[in-house]
Amino acid sequence: MTIVPRWEWRAFGDDLGGPGNAFAALEADRVEDSTDLYVLSRRSDASVKVRDELLDVKRLVAVADDGLERWVPVLKAPFPLSAANVAMVLAELGAAAPDLARGAYTLDELLEEIVGPSAELRVTEVQKRRAHYTTGGCMAELSEMRTAEGSTTTVAVESEDAERVRAAVRALGLAGRPVVCVARGLKMLVGFGAHRYAVIDVGTNSVKFHVGERTADGTWRAVLDRAEVTRLGEGLDATGRLGRAAIDRTAAAVADMAAEARREGAEAIAAVGTAALRIAPNAAALVEAVRARCGVQVEVIAAAEETRLAYLAARAGLPAASGSIVVFDTGGGSSQFTFGAGDRVEEQFSVDVGAARFTERFGLDGAVSHDVLDAALAAIAAELGALAGRPAPDGVVGMGGAVTNLTAVRHGLTTYDPDVVQGTVLERAEIERQIELYRTRDAAGRREIAGLQPNRAEVILAGACIVRTVLDLLGRDALTVSDRGLRHGVLVERFCAPPATATAAAVASAAAG
Repeated sequence: MTIVPRWEWRAFGDDLGGPGNAFAALEADRVEDSTDLYVLSRRSDASVKVRDELLDVKRLVAVADDGLERWVPVLKAPFPLSAANVAMVLAELGAAAPDLARGAYTLDELLEEIVGPSAELRVTEVQKRRAHYTTGGCMAELSEMRTAEGSTTTVAVESEDAERVRAAVRALGLAGRPVVCVARGLKMLVGFGAHRYAVIDVGTNSVKFHVGERTADGTWRAVLDRAEVTRLGEGLDATGRLGRAAIDRTAAAVADMAAEARREGAEAIAAVGTAALRIAPNAAALVEAVRARCGVQVEVIAAAEETRLAYLAARAGLPAASGSIVVFDTGGGSSQFTFGAGDRVEEQFSVDVGAARFTERFGLDGAVSHDVLDAALAAIAAELGALAGRPAPDGVVGMGGAVTNLTAVRHGLTTYDPDVVQGTVLERAEIERQIELYRTRDAAGRREIAGLQPNRAEVILAGACIVRTVLDLLGRDALTVSDRGLRHGVLVERFCAPPATATAAAVASAAAG
């Protein structure tokens, strides 16, 4: 018998089975009731279930950029199960294999002696009512799943042909929902294991990307964290509009990140846009370009919301900070400032002072004279006048690409290490040293500096000038660096509810987008 991998699209949601659902106009080929036992793993999303006294195991072998998954059956065997097959099942589940004392295992022995004692595994009984359909040349299934913790509805569409699956999903009106395999959907339902979420921050100069994993105890682990310089705001200061090329390369970067998030198993993707999208009258062109490419909806957030979330991220990452603090985040098109004490925000505002804008205005992408540098510093200070004349805070926390790149250069990091950057104290003298380093070099020369992200070579001088001016106006000689940013604040804010609640809300939001 030839085993053929099949592409599967699956989504979960209570609305899938409601009145007017996607299958309402279709006649079911058959309807079946069953009670299945699923073995769920914290470390794997392999499908392992027992139905009709048979153990059925499927392995995920590929994930397309849009999240469509390709699965292959690897085992379908009756009990008792040989020790070799038990070992194979544990490997599929990513679980440590104990010494197997038996040559073969009954179902009860497998559950009581192997699965039950493992902290990595859990058995869940699932009662199902499955309605089977044929649509667009694909097999489709609308299922009600009930467990002791709750119930949900899931739809699956599968075929050997990936394009046929995509066409059928579109015809059913279900395109745009995140793909969630059965094991991950059940873990969400019963509150077992870790949950992954992604945040994309579309800034004026760069697009930042973070995938975080939230464990059952509520702690977070970074899975991915990177940024790509796309210069969305290129020419915005001069023309007042986003350029077509800037929109295209930014949308492409967001689509690549969304695809990567789906490959990493993110249950939901939140995307936010900041200064450039607030300013540009044609911001909708970028929002629509992203939606068309990858189905992600970019939410343009207000400046006050951006500063609040950045403060939340900084406080979460530096819990030891005390007294009055100022958290600032300087980007390509604007800088956000939040004044607070402890977890209390006292004042927040945004100023249209960003590295990309001042780079273009003063030609700071290459070597410049002292006179040009002084003129740029004076202009930055004038536009940051809201900081002047205030009592010096007890501490200043800096975040954003300019600050983290200055820090990476200070440490000479040929490979960026967030654990080294986080919490670094960056002194004014070091910032001044780097300003002179960048002032005397063109972009190519700056790219030779260890620690500087190559794509930031053009804007780093302007960024360093903004950071130095902030310290001057606040009356401080040093700042503490936070590697956290807006994306981390969004992650904490959007996805820190209990896993099932957060996931349901996120999936509903993704579906609406």
